[in-house]
Amino acid sequence: MNAARSKNKEFLTLLGIETSCDETAAAIIRGPAQDDAMGREVQEPILANIIHSQFADHADYGGVVPEIAARAHVERVDSIIEQALDEAKCTMADIDAIAVTAGPGLVGGVMVGLTTAKAISLSHAIPLIPVNHLAAHALTVRMVENIAFPFLVLLVSGGHTQLLWVESATRFRRLGTTIDDAAGEAFDKIAQLLGLPSPGGPNLEALAHTGRTDRFAMPRPLHKREGCDFSFSGLKTATRLLLEQGVEEGDNHQLRADIAASFQQAAADHLAARTKAALTACEALLGGQNAPRQLVIAGGVAANMTVKTTLQAMAETHDWRLIVPPAKLCTDNGAMIAWAGLEMIRADAVPPAEQAMALAARPRWPLDNNPEGPRHGGGRKGPKA
Repeated sequence: MNAARSKNKEFLTLLGIETSCDETAAAIIRGPAQDDAMGREVQEPILANIIHSQFADHADYGGVVPEIAARAHVERVDSIIEQALDEAKCTMADIDAIAVTAGPGLVGGVMVGLTTAKAISLSHAIPLIPVNHLAAHALTVRMVENIAFPFLVLLVSGGHTQLLWVESATRFRRLGTTIDDAAGEAFDKIAQLLGLPSPGGPNLEALAHTGRTDRFAMPRPLHKREGCDFSFSGLKTATRLLLEQGVEEGDNHQLRADIAASFQQAAADHLAARTKAALTACEALLGGQNAPRQLVIAGGVAANMTVKTTLQAMAETHDWRLIVPPAKLCTDNGAMIAWAGLEMIRADAVPPAEQAMALAARPRWPLDNNPEGPRHGGGRKGPKA
């Protein structure tokens, strides 16, 4: 069983399975087998993209409960895959390869998706491609844009905040990472303190839309520290103290809106400042090459308009092009996993069948595999790479 068996085809059809956190997702994509599509119009590769979010399952707990998430994946993954096949008007006979998240993420959830993919691979003799969840986020933009390597990715989600220099579909250089909380985790925590329902980030953004960003002087983390790392714990603490000093539950909507707006702008400014430092580092990596200066935002927080506009202004100042995939592709989904699998086929980076089948779920899986690189612990939403 060899993924290369399909490379004589002009187009390949892949099933993607994603179960790394609190979304059970499956998708079918069809794309060119060779990376020769650059320079011509990008065609819609997504035939189906089914996502079941577990917000209701975790709403009473203030965060994702790993055991509940894993059980929900077990209960739903088969039907989600069937829905994707039905919507794409495909059968397993049409699938050239199965791409599945093998990490990083909540290990119970990753195990569910990986075991399911292995079972389908064995029973239907379809090649299996284990995918790094972070790589999938970083490569998603190439599914919808004619963007060549290299480019810089700011990955911001509930479990990850990293700056990655993407040299190819298989080569990533990590320039910075969070030293405590992920950006999305901080948004969700402040939303919870504000008494907002899940999903916290979008509801905080809606509240902040009616607030003033200049009412409170929020700190800008690490503003005196060089480098590209992030920190959100101090900003969370400052926001919590404001709430404790001036707001009682259910009281003073405008004050809450102003606090939400001030926090959101401070978080966006922090992301922009650290990304600006990464642009400088990337200019050195490019070494004066006349290559496009391309900055991509990926992950769920990329859907936040304040974050996007703040980064847009910073990028324009430094003559970099900002590219943001559609919001539906920023959150965890099966299409990004399937696309990452296609990129691995194009790059001849698919592991042998025996190795793929033997791979265990990985709660941590740093893209650059650099033991001397930045390290940090797991947050409220689970382990981060």
